[in-house]
Amino acid sequence: MRVGVAKETKPQEYRVALTPAGARELVQRGHEVLVETGAGVGSAFPDEAYERAGARIVSVDEVWASAELLLKVKEPIAPEYPRLREGLTLFTYLHIAADEPLTRALVESGVTAIAYETVETASGALPLLAPMSEIAGRLAPQAGAHYLEKPKGGRGILLGGVAGVAPARVLIIGGGMVGYNAAVIAIGMGAQVTILERSADRMRHLEEILSGRVTLLMSSSLQIEESLKEADLVIGAVLIPGALAPKLVTREMLAGMKPGSVLVDVAIDQGGCAETSRPTTHDDPVYVVEDVIHYCVANMPGAVPITSTRALTNVTLPYVEQLADRGVIRAVTESPELSLGVNVIDGKITYEAVADAHGLEYTPLEQALAARVG
Repeated sequence: MRVGVAKETKPQEYRVALTPAGARELVQRGHEVLVETGAGVGSAFPDEAYERAGARIVSVDEVWASAELLLKVKEPIAPEYPRLREGLTLFTYLHIAADEPLTRALVESGVTAIAYETVETASGALPLLAPMSEIAGRLAPQAGAHYLEKPKGGRGILLGGVAGVAPARVLIIGGGMVGYNAAVIAIGMGAQVTILERSADRMRHLEEILSGRVTLLMSSSLQIEESLKEADLVIGAVLIPGALAPKLVTREMLAGMKPGSVLVDVAIDQGGCAETSRPTTHDDPVYVVEDVIHYCVANMPGAVPITSTRALTNVTLPYVEQLADRGVIRAVTESPELSLGVNVIDGKITYEAVADAHGLEYTPLEQALAARVG
């Protein structure tokens, strides 16, 4: 199969979807790998590294026009929509429940769109989302600590405090992969950490692995409202796979927070978990609502591309190999995990949460594939 690797065009996005090591693996399996010129530079992988691995360096036009399977990190942005075409399979983070224009562009183009974030194992794990959730979770306290500084408009509080002075209070909403990793770093920085979570089993697990170093509370609207009043830094770490994030923090709740406190909404890729959240970029990462600084960068792991790119290829490569070795239709038919990743095929939305988010028609994948065979 001809596998393409596109250069990311989203502002301040330095990741690349495949390392030279990954390219070599595909070449050794008999596949042709096309890498857009300069695609890996932001992750410290020059074109020559891909050429040594057996890949061919091509133009942006050729990689989009020639690839059968196109690998990206982030979803296509508007200038790339015209490049979407029938016969192309796109494998990337999509987050289309929060992006109706992209959803419609994918449907109208006839492309097959497989989302990293909805590939799911039988146990409910999200293997391709996990490493970026780890990284975003670990970045969140760093970002929050930075914007709590007075020159940045924050309260002027040190996350860890000092002897005789209380540390900052960090509230994490959601105890999944993002929440756990945010807690690890916040604890390491010396903060007082509270996690709100709805699963009693998950809270017992967090109590065990975090050795009782956090306060764990059952999440509810009232508990969120009360906890926000005490928090200096709030980290939104809520996820419903493939669907819009629930708006758990209302503007009214936000108004009760301390002036100069910070909200880092890691759920912004799926629309954000605060009513006042809207996507920002690394170029312009924050804005203020109700005297609360909002950090809502939609590609947080893009800030550490050397780490992120390697972590991403580690988990995506086995699935890329399945798609390339077996062909897309056979791969998604034989792999329940990959089948859950298919969001759009042949102009049909095959992920129910996406269709529900936009009020569009949902077609089960089996039905869409049967129509193709028929």
